Amino acid sequence: MQPVLQSHGLDLVDLDWRREGRRFVLRVFVDKPGGASIEDCVRLSHEAGDLLEVSGLISESYDLEVSSPGLDRLLRSDREFRWACGKTVRCWFREPHEGRTEVRGRLLDVAADRLTIETEADRVEVPRHVLSKARLDAEVPWPRHA
Repeated sequence: MQPVLQSHGLDLVDLDWRREGRRFVLRVFVDKPGGASIEDCVRLSHEAGDLLEVSGLISESYDLEVSSPGLDRLLRSDREFRWACGKTVRCWFREPHEGRTEVRGRLLDVAADRLTIETEADRVEVPRHVLSKARLDAEVPWPRHA
């Protein structure tokens, strides 16, 4: 599938394979600089579906869904965290850290053992082992009415 992704300038962000009811669902999350469009997802869905069908890699009946990870995407890998540097993130902790169970702010730095996040009030060093979940915190610019 990588050559198909590359031919469209897309990066694989995540894959999800699970049973839902009687069928399986393969969810493919893709992105590219500037964001993946609906047209990108439709095109990839057709081409990847044909490729998977011909290859015979999946023997079960399944549905293929291709989409962008969205404005509030989960951050899991080091690559995703590095991509999110400079953006607003929200992180939840497994246990309280410095009296907090979550933090929201601009991600300044990513290291193997910690994240540095600048909040409105301070700068927080978050050990990676206390993270339970992290996601991009979309800041949608709402139109202002006169």
